[in-house]
Amino acid sequence: MCIRDRNLKKRVSSYFSKDHGNSKTAALVAQISDIDVTVTHTENEALILESNLIKQLQPRYNILLRDDKSYPYVRLSIEHEFPSLSIHRGKKNGKSRYFGPYPSAGAVRDSLYLMQKILPVRQCSESYYSNRSRPCLQYQIKRCTAPCVGMVSTEDYAADVEAATLFLTGRSQVLLDQMNQQMEAAAAQLDFERAAGYRDKIVSLRRVQEKQLIEGGDKDVDVIAAVSRHGIACIQLFMIRDGRNLGNRSFFPKFEGEENADQVLSAFIAQHYLEWQLPSELLVNVPLEDSQLLADALSESAGRKIKIRRPQRGDRRRLIELAESNADEALNRKLVNRASIAQRYERLRQLLKLEEIPSRLECFDISHTMGEATVASCVVFDLQGPLKSDYRRFNITGITPGDDYAAMEQAIRRRYSRVKQGEAPMPDILFIDGGKGQLSSAGAVLADLGITDLLVVGVSKGPERRAGEEVLHRLDNGESFAVEADSPALHLIQHIRDESHRFAIAGHRHRRQKKRGRSVLEEIPGLGPKKRQSLISHFGGLQEVQRAGKNELLRVPGINQRLAELVYDRFHAIE
Repeated sequence: MCIRDRNLKKRVSSYFSKDHGNSKTAALVAQISDIDVTVTHTENEALILESNLIKQLQPRYNILLRDDKSYPYVRLSIEHEFPSLSIHRGKKNGKSRYFGPYPSAGAVRDSLYLMQKILPVRQCSESYYSNRSRPCLQYQIKRCTAPCVGMVSTEDYAADVEAATLFLTGRSQVLLDQMNQQMEAAAAQLDFERAAGYRDKIVSLRRVQEKQLIEGGDKDVDVIAAVSRHGIACIQLFMIRDGRNLGNRSFFPKFEGEENADQVLSAFIAQHYLEWQLPSELLVNVPLEDSQLLADALSESAGRKIKIRRPQRGDRRRLIELAESNADEALNRKLVNRASIAQRYERLRQLLKLEEIPSRLECFDISHTMGEATVASCVVFDLQGPLKSDYRRFNITGITPGDDYAAMEQAIRRRYSRVKQGEAPMPDILFIDGGKGQLSSAGAVLADLGITDLLVVGVSKGPERRAGEEVLHRLDNGESFAVEADSPALHLIQHIRDESHRFAIAGHRHRRQKKRGRSVLEEIPGLGPKKRQSLISHFGGLQEVQRAGKNELLRVPGINQRLAELVYDRFHAIE
């Protein structure tokens, strides 16, 4: 293991205390055979040395970032009479212009594909271009102007290249203004077909701009969010260049045991940015103890000032929230696909002292708002993870509003009456999101239905209601017990519990909205009839309002910054 610390004696001696604090440290200490020390002049040198040693030696108990790919760029071959656009990796030359970097080749391909429909700059190879005798298919479908066979003048093609440059450097609004003028000029000359062509390009470009434009100027910024749970961590990196969101990329560092998000993020920054090109600013989602040390080391490496900040408000805070949301989604997918899911089922078998590994799990949860629109969820996991085709929701009626016990009884009865009739398989384990009260309610219904051989387990939050402190309650023997926070079995239980909670909330919100029978726009405070009509008229329908970004909403008469944010947040709230 590589260690970097100002007070090395204090740091190393902490590993040999009686209480290691976690199982990872205990395992590490048990395998120590020798200690070697390298002295450096500064902490910055120590940071760089640590990063290089981790990459070279890949020690088991350090956080490892395994990624050796260079970032791709968009290359414009300006040395050519008719320049082309292409994906480029590796060393740059002075004969071309480069835009980026992009987080992945897919992000570059998406940008080039969108541009091809709006700005017909060729994207073919030089060998293909030089051997054409007639236009190719791209010309036929209006995605290239066929400069290879002289179908476009040098001046007109140069105008397309200039427009592409505006797009790639984030100056899409300038390009839109130019296209608007060209459309109006064509309409004034009664050339309606050409005007319609410009109109379609403007619509397409506005949609691309909504996806890519980031408020806050034209700076180069990387937005980095780290999320860690259930023994896995995800780093989500959004790359902003010239004010445009070029896309995002997920990283899954490897580490042993449990690590906090700030530890993972600190290790990521040290390993990643000491090698790749740096933006002027890094935005992070968690406070870093060594933030200043990292910033100093990166500034020294880049030869210019690099800032690391954790924004608390405004547009940059929303960027961090977006990155966190994407990290959560990526982490959820990783949890589902992770090969260790079999190990989790085995650990669950051991925890509950079962003879065989359970192959089907079900979990119930209840969601309502002060008793309104109560919905129960039933989610199902098999040995591959969530089995979404078997998920079920139950609209709860005929109970006292807010009576979770009665809601649970109704949901269990409706579900397991059908299970008894053969409409669904009987699970091996039934989890109830709740304590002994909900567990007793479920047990009474199952007993009434004659189902006595089903293992039922309640999952209640600990005294501090924090993840990792859950208490399990068995219905069959009345036993209640806690599980170690790093237990794979508990991670599986948390996963199915959280999934049932998410599914119940989504159903409740949908039912509440339907029950109220009102327009979504009517629920937004401050948005009166005239402003709602203005939104509908501007975008041509509610669907386009829902799809619009904040910049587009601000262009509607009467819609200010606050209303634009309220409208956008109403349609893009995370369930």
